[in-house]
Amino acid sequence: MSILTPQFNLDAPRFDQSSYSGRAKHFFSTTNPLNCLATDAHLDAAKDTVDKYKRGELNHLSEDEIWAAKNLVDSAFHPDTGEKMFLPGRMSAQVPFNMTITGCMMTFYKTTPAVVFWQWVNQSFNALVNYTNRSGDTPIPLATLGSSYCAATGAALGTALGLNHLTKSMPPLVGRMVPFCAVAAANCLNIPLMRRLELQEGIMLETKEGEPVGISKIAAKEGIGMVTISRIAMAMPGMVMIPLVMNSLDSKGLFKKYPKANLPIQVTLVGLVLTFATPLCCAIFEQKASIKPTAVESELQAKIKSMANPPELLYYNKGL
Repeated sequence: MSILTPQFNLDAPRFDQSSYSGRAKHFFSTTNPLNCLATDAHLDAAKDTVDKYKRGELNHLSEDEIWAAKNLVDSAFHPDTGEKMFLPGRMSAQVPFNMTITGCMMTFYKTTPAVVFWQWVNQSFNALVNYTNRSGDTPIPLATLGSSYCAATGAALGTALGLNHLTKSMPPLVGRMVPFCAVAAANCLNIPLMRRLELQEGIMLETKEGEPVGISKIAAKEGIGMVTISRIAMAMPGMVMIPLVMNSLDSKGLFKKYPKANLPIQVTLVGLVLTFATPLCCAIFEQKASIKPTAVESELQAKIKSMANPPELLYYNKGL
C-alpha cells in the first residue's frame, strides 16, 4: 500500500473558523438532521476513512468524499474523547427532537399539568445534550448530573408557573412568551451546573499546535458563558417569533375553526426555524475558543512566560 502525505488537514474544520461565515458553513454540515440517519456501520466507516487519510493510506477518494466523511465524524464523535455520542445528544439531533418538544411547550402552556410535563421533558433533553457536548474528557459524577438536572428543572418550572400566574390577566401574546422565559432561565442554571467540575477544576489550555499548557478555571467560566449565550440565542427565534405568528392566526379565528391545527403548525414552524437557528447560533463563537495568556491565572501566566516561545494565544474546546 502506498503511503501519501495528506493534502489537507483533517484535524481542523474545512472552513475558516476565524470568520462567522466559515463557522456557519461548518455547523450547517455537522448539525444537518440527515446525519441522524447514518447507521453505526456508516459512522464507523467514515471514521475509518478519516483515520486512514490522516495516515496517508487513501489515494482514490476525492476531496469532497473525504470531507463528507469528516463532517459525519464531527457530527457523531466527541471532539475530545473520540467516543461516539448518544444520538439524541448530538447537535444533528437538535432539530427533530427540539421541534417536537418546543412545539408542545408552546402549544400546551396554559394548564399546570401540561407546563410541568413539557418543562420536565425539555430539561431532561437539555441535560442529555449538555452532558453529551461537555468540554474535555472528564466524566461527570452522578451526583453532579442529578443536582444539575433538578436545579434546572426546578428553575424552568418555577419560572413557567410563576409567569403563567402573573400573565393570566395580560394579553394572550404575553402568555405565549412564557415558555421562552422558562427555557432561558433554565439554561442559565443547567449548563453551568452540569459542567461545574470544569468551573471547579478548570479546563485544559493548549497552544495552536495542540501542546498542553495548563488548566484554567477562568477559561472554563468564559467558555461556559459563551455556550449559555448560544443556547439561549438558539431558542429565541422560534420561541419569540412563532408566538407572534400564532397569535395573529388565533386572532383571525383559525384555531376556533381548526382547533387541531395548533400543534402541527407550531411543530412545523419550530422545525423550519431550528434548521437555520441551530447552525447559525452554534457559529456565534468558535468551538476552539482562544484566550490571551494575560487573561488566565497568575501561576499559569508565569509558566507561559518561562516557555521558550511563549504563545500569544491559548486555545480550548468550549463545548457546544
